[in-house]
Amino acid sequence: MKIFLFVIFCLLFALTVGENVKGTVQLNSGVFDKIISKHKFVLVKFDETYPYGDKQDTFKSVAEACIAQKDLLIAEVQIADYGDKDNVDLAERYGVPTNKDNLPVYMLFRLGSDQPVKYTGDNLDADDIKKFIMTESGLWLGLPACLEQFDRLVKQFFKASADGKSKLIAEAEKEAESLTAEKDKASANMYIKTMQKVVEKGADFVGTEIERLEKLKSGKLSDKKKEQIGDRLNILATFSVSKDIKDEL
Repeated sequence: MKIFLFVIFCLLFALTVGENVKGTVQLNSGVFDKIISKHKFVLVKFDETYPYGDKQDTFKSVAEACIAQKDLLIAEVQIADYGDKDNVDLAERYGVPTNKDNLPVYMLFRLGSDQPVKYTGDNLDADDIKKFIMTESGLWLGLPACLEQFDRLVKQFFKASADGKSKLIAEAEKEAESLTAEKDKASANMYIKTMQKVVEKGADFVGTEIERLEKLKSGKLSDKKKEQIGDRLNILATFSVSKDIKDEL
């Protein structure tokens, strides 16, 4: 009986203390503005107190992917709609619902901007949240199958003239020759072929191809085929992000 009570006590204590997610900071009304105003970009997750489950696992995955990005801080605001109603004032300030069924809500704060950008995608899709961050900030986070040096070439690609695009494709082909890992070679080939298709068919090819692959992925496919399509979609996301990237970054 004593052991049982001790286990219950430990569980209750863990819930009371809450979880400290690696690579993140907890914010409250007292320090929120001080922290936000010191960082170039801050992704804030507004959530219930003591979040858990699949949505919290997604948050951990996003935080882990962002640890190395020095210009981005990942933060969490836990809202209590009972008792002292901690951080409800922050929820009201940014139009965040306090009902836990409508949480979490992600918002990206940019230094110098009064209003954050709200994420409206799937709270269970870590890659989609990362794509949102990349689109709105211009920062590189990296998705499975993506190569940083090629992502940088893609960012230049959409700003280049027709002649410049041809030179960048040639640069990408030369860069691909230096790769040794088969998976990296396959990724590089996807980048190059996509660049060539954009030159041939225009920038709208990216969106059209994403739609085609999303439909294909939803069908009955082997796990390996789904993984291949997922890799291609991640690389296409880089093209989509670079095409729509915010100007001032």
